Amino acid sequence: MTLIFEWMDRAPRRAFGIVALLCVALLLFGLYLQHVVGLEPCPMCIVQRYALALVALCAALAAAGRRRGVHLAGAAILAVVALAGAYVAARQSWLQWYPPEVVSCGRDLYGMIETFPLNRALPMIFRGGGDCSKVDWTFLGGTIANWSFVCFCGFAAFGIVMLWRKARTQ
Repeated sequence: MTLIFEWMDRAPRRAFGIVALLCVALLLFGLYLQHVVGLEPCPMCIVQRYALALVALCAALAAAGRRRGVHLAGAAILAVVALAGAYVAARQSWLQWYPPEVVSCGRDLYGMIETFPLNRALPMIFRGGGDCSKVDWTFLGGTIANWSFVCFCGFAAFGIVMLWRKARTQ
């Protein structure tokens, strides 16, 4: 573990770059599940995608910066956004473990386009249309929301450790 911390101290730009690449890989996997496998994302999945994209953006901007202040700000914002994403993933995991009797996560795509004018339907499309409590896919016993929670917690831990390590070195 000490070797990892030393590497983070010596190559923070590379560490931030790896986090950004991991986020992009996770986003691409989500798009694969949506467009190739055919899983419909729910509104909470869409929020998690936005949070993941923001973590990737923060990590990429911090990787591009050479100054300690940029790394501090990037790590702090990355940690806050990752914790927000972890909260949404935890809430979705809770809904999957204890599904409500009445599901109210949103409408399907075609129903929105047929019912609402285009200027109101387009924002609704980005909210997702699947059931937030439905489990469509699992890996090693964990749902997408469970794995998303684990990833967000890892990114938050990275941001907090990087913030702590950068703040204590001058």
